[in-house]
Amino acid sequence: MRRYIAPLLIGLTGIAILLWLGTWQLQRLDWKRGILNEIETTIAGAPQPLPRLVDPGAQRYQPTTLTGEIGAETLAVLVSVKQRGAGWRLISPFQTEDGRRVLVDRGFVPVDQKDAPRYSGPAEVTGNLHWPDDRNSSTPDNDPADNTWFARDLAPMADRLDTEPLLVVTRTMSPADDGVSPLPVDISGIPNDHLQYALTWYSLAAVWLIMTGVWIRRLKTGREA
Repeated sequence: MRRYIAPLLIGLTGIAILLWLGTWQLQRLDWKRGILNEIETTIAGAPQPLPRLVDPGAQRYQPTTLTGEIGAETLAVLVSVKQRGAGWRLISPFQTEDGRRVLVDRGFVPVDQKDAPRYSGPAEVTGNLHWPDDRNSSTPDNDPADNTWFARDLAPMADRLDTEPLLVVTRTMSPADDGVSPLPVDISGIPNDHLQYALTWYSLAAVWLIMTGVWIRRLKTGREA
């Protein structure tokens, strides 16, 4: 009987740890779903005025409506969009009726439309405040001289267009922004892999159980032989 103590102890301990990890990931799944629901509710909420005191943590995704004039100058951010391919996000300045100048993410154009003329003049933009996190360790440096940007870096973009470092991502624009497809903020880019992780841990627990059974069976067979 003593020869079974070690495999049983190792097996049960490993299974318990793996089951705990799987259950923890399910708890994380519920937590993440709650956060995503809050974000969706915020995105779809009633528009609010532009904030005077900026707090990205509290104001991310806040809906707002801008009334004023949109500029023709655009900064082009290289992106790839599912089912559309490569193209550009266009960032333009917007001057509100009360004199504030902010950045507006107008949306997506195909790669060959980078330098096409863009509408400028009176407009109303409904969208959401956003502080994008586009840049990572492999993102190339921007090339402002060629108007080729690889991330929506708000500070240098604001310097370039003489605006506040405040970005509104367009949902709708009136008059319509011909040739530009809005890319409104949503939760599709926020990862939620906790269910996959939970299934992985539970699968490993099942494998550990099987391997423990095989180990004990071999010990038993060897004893009885």
